[in-house]
Amino acid sequence: MSINYDLIALDVDGTLLTENHTLTTAVRDSVREAASRGAEIVLCTGRGLNSALPVLEALGLSGTMITHNGAATMDADRRTVFHQYGVSENELSGFREYCLRGGHHFDVSTAFDLLIESITPEAEEMYNRFEIKPLWREREAPLPEGLIKFTVFGSLPELDRIEEDWSLWEEGLQYVRSGEYFIDVQHREATKAAALTRLAQVRGIDSSRVLAIGNYFNDIGMLSFAGLGVAMANSPEAVKSAADQVTLSNEEDGVALTLRSFAW
Repeated sequence: MSINYDLIALDVDGTLLTENHTLTTAVRDSVREAASRGAEIVLCTGRGLNSALPVLEALGLSGTMITHNGAATMDADRRTVFHQYGVSENELSGFREYCLRGGHHFDVSTAFDLLIESITPEAEEMYNRFEIKPLWREREAPLPEGLIKFTVFGSLPELDRIEEDWSLWEEGLQYVRSGEYFIDVQHREATKAAALTRLAQVRGIDSSRVLAIGNYFNDIGMLSFAGLGVAMANSPEAVKSAADQVTLSNEEDGVALTLRSFAW
């Protein structure tokens, strides 16, 4: 049964984009068609504003984006913050010191900027792939105000070991595997689900009128919140289990199939 959903939340990497970070014509056109039929399209991504904007622009859209896994909800047109969940330098100190001791690459984010104090060839390649232009900071300098996310980047075995170590900590922040090669540390209330719920409430939209599509563990909450939560075929089994439907993979235009099947 097709419903003209009022709000459509779309994850970016592994969902909207192929593994080569390409937006296919079929997916682009289907998203535009859904928007033309009255749905508000909201990108819900672990990316920051500056690396998510090219995707929104490639879709030919503008408006609100949920970035940094829900830590910041942004007005893409005005480059302003609608709402954010901040973290302090003191709260991040243990995670940062752990990474410095272990030689793990990390960055810190405000709503607008991503900052680094060292880089590896692998990290440089990753930033280029995601169209991220990190800003350098002095290691000895205080971290800036307005922090919302701390991200570790590394190999699968490396991140598995980090998760195992951190599982023994009793910290005030949460961490989430936002991709195979990323762990994000954030405010405990910062999730895509929380940000999407808040936005729907502001818009006066019931959850039954929300369609969400995603592919990874950080998408589970928003898939459960939405009236229709759809997981990509390339999702881990836990994500598929949390969804109402499973569509084709991001290599097979799964978003386009979902929108054609359920959004009109």
